[in-house]
Amino acid sequence: MKKYISIIFVLGFLLFFQSCTAQNMDPQTVTNLVTSKDFSFHAERATPTNYDVINVMNSMPNSTSTRILDLSGSNYSIDLKKDKLEVVLPYFGRVFNPSYGNTDKNGYRFTSKDFTVNSIQGKKGKWIVTIKVKDVSTVDEITIEVFKNGKAFTSIKSNDRQPISYDGYISENEEPKEKL
Repeated sequence: MKKYISIIFVLGFLLFFQSCTAQNMDPQTVTNLVTSKDFSFHAERATPTNYDVINVMNSMPNSTSTRILDLSGSNYSIDLKKDKLEVVLPYFGRVFNPSYGNTDKNGYRFTSKDFTVNSIQGKKGKWIVTIKVKDVSTVDEITIEVFKNGKAFTSIKSNDRQPISYDGYISENEEPKEKL
């Protein structure tokens, strides 16, 4: 009986991830976006690594025992342009140097103009984009793994908090609308 339950669980897990592939891009478009170093990452899910956060999430009524937080419907993103990096992402975890009074500082919300971008193509068409931020003291490195269908996995290594990762997709940067 336990064998059947584990098989059903695995099949359900695979069907869940199969249904999450709604965002599909042409592999050539993905390659063009990554090599141009001008794209946006849109976060759909956050995965904290702090077990205190996971325990709190699991103790809530009607919660599932998952450590993935759904961010769909929100506007959390990383906008990478040739001369500017804009990051607006939530943070769930332990902050070692919290800022009091201003809750905007507890997430990742910054604009950087001094950064380096390194892109390496890996196996099966996957790209690894490493962004080293030099003018923001709290963030050391942002790593974005971009798959050939446009899906992406981002992890942020910080100096003052535990690491966190995000799942989502990349897209072309939107042109700013001119004011009339």
